[in-house]
Amino acid sequence: MSQKTYTFPSQLGRLIEHLPTWPSSFTFACVLDLALGQVIRRGDLQALYGKRIAIHVTDAGLRLHFTVLSSGFSAAKGNIVPDLIISASAYDFYQLAMRKEDPDTLFFNRRLVVEGDTELGLIAKNTLDAIEYPLLKLECVSPLHLLKTMKKRLWI
Repeated sequence: MSQKTYTFPSQLGRLIEHLPTWPSSFTFACVLDLALGQVIRRGDLQALYGKRIAIHVTDAGLRLHFTVLSSGFSAAKGNIVPDLIISASAYDFYQLAMRKEDPDTLFFNRRLVVEGDTELGLIAKNTLDAIEYPLLKLECVSPLHLLKTMKKRLWI
């Protein structure tokens, strides 16, 4: 039985691949703070403090670079070698986010690739697996709310 999956348009992915990484990394770090800030205790991420992590959405050509600090997530420059790189397609990241697919299954089926410090990858995976996610409040991810949050981070 073949499961239908979404594939990001290759021409758009090639275009995105040439864009600077910092703006999307900054937005991603803000979204992580909004989404995980209320459900993960900062101390649970202590093993990741100061580590450079990259998320690579392979079919979209998107690379997101961030670090974990005691104060939250922060965008990192893309020209620094990350300690951990996690790569998958947009569809597989969506499946992970919606908890429709298990990271171990994707990893062993070679749809999720972890490079660099794999111990960090296991710590991140186990921390995320232990979270009981509340229902997502759509107003938290509205463009207006995200812009207000980004503005606070830039000017405070």
